[in-house]
Amino acid sequence: MDEISLSALGISLFILIILSACFSASETAMMSLNRYKLRHLAQAKHPGAMRAQRLLDRTDRLIGLILLGNNFVNILASAIATVIALRLLGQAGIAIATGILTFVILIFAEVTPKTLAALHPERVAFPASYILEPLLKMSYPLVWLVNIMANSLLRLVGVSSKTDAMQQLSREELRTVVNEAGALIPRQHQEMLIGILDMENVTVNDVMVPRNEIVGIDINDDDQIILKQLIHSQHTRLPVFRDNVENVLGFVHARNALHILAAGDFNKEKLLGICREPYFIPESTPINTQLLSFQREKRRIAFVVDEYGDIQGLVTLESILEEIVGEFTTDIAATIKDVHPQDDGTYLVDGAAFVRELNRTMNWDLPTSGPKTLNGLIIEYLESIPETGTSVLIAGYPIDIVHTSNNAIKTVRIHPDSRREIPAEESA
Repeated sequence: MDEISLSALGISLFILIILSACFSASETAMMSLNRYKLRHLAQAKHPGAMRAQRLLDRTDRLIGLILLGNNFVNILASAIATVIALRLLGQAGIAIATGILTFVILIFAEVTPKTLAALHPERVAFPASYILEPLLKMSYPLVWLVNIMANSLLRLVGVSSKTDAMQQLSREELRTVVNEAGALIPRQHQEMLIGILDMENVTVNDVMVPRNEIVGIDINDDDQIILKQLIHSQHTRLPVFRDNVENVLGFVHARNALHILAAGDFNKEKLLGICREPYFIPESTPINTQLLSFQREKRRIAFVVDEYGDIQGLVTLESILEEIVGEFTTDIAATIKDVHPQDDGTYLVDGAAFVRELNRTMNWDLPTSGPKTLNGLIIEYLESIPETGTSVLIAGYPIDIVHTSNNAIKTVRIHPDSRREIPAEESA
């Protein structure tokens, strides 16, 4: 290098530092790319994304190429810097050149370009892929040799280089992705997606109408009572039973019953004739499984039975869909008839109200892992039936027992505005 001028060596050193910065930025940008977004862009035929995806299909080769180039230009830059230092300062310049070059490479060829690439990976990776792909083809034999040696060392310690770059997300990881989507996904849509992810953890027992609240037609009632029920019922499908719900005969669609009424030829025999046979499901059935069963069986309503075959409640297609999309009405009084807002910001709540329904509609966070009703939740927490006037703190919510009767809590007062954040281990 004695024949090369100092200006030529300086220009060469400057170019090598630029190349080192490019390799460093390319490495960070490629590794920082969102693989799912990259796949979406590649499927949309984005040229840069398609090239980047091809490079990332073999990460070991891409890393081998980038590090091979980066180390080559860094070592060459060090050699040129040493020559320049010797010419200018003699032997003492070697240590000075080493210190200065280390600082320059660290700032201008490592930290700055890598930070930029990490903040804007697509802007760096896609243009870089146009250079890296042909460069990989040109230097493939050398990259292949480096990869063979590196992969052999990895196999010695039990590590495979064939790991799939597009790793699958677990349900909890996907939940985190949805929650952190921010403004990219509207909040209502986020809640719907979370509802879908939670379907496996919710059973029909959690969303059913309890047995004591089932509204149906007793075939032993007078014709006028039955007619009044059919005309004024808020439900399109009604269970038909004899004496009590355990002796269920089937379901009747109000529309079909009204056709009989319009013809002026109504009687109990014809009502039973248009009944569809009852449909029974176990109480432990996950709602995602039941949703598919409703679709397969062309049903919209079913009785929920326990392990002894006793009817525990009734579940509808609408109640399952509400677990996903939320309530179909924003009127709290219409959605939960057991909740009564008070002027002081508290709520009087019926003890038979379902905890999940309260959480979903009122945006509360009462525990759902135990009893299904508010009455059961409080009794389990206290391990006794409380007297009127008792107060309890569950999951940070102050709850006052307003009325108890027949060994059950009938009415409570909840103070959501006074909720305290308490450690998870202290909550119910």
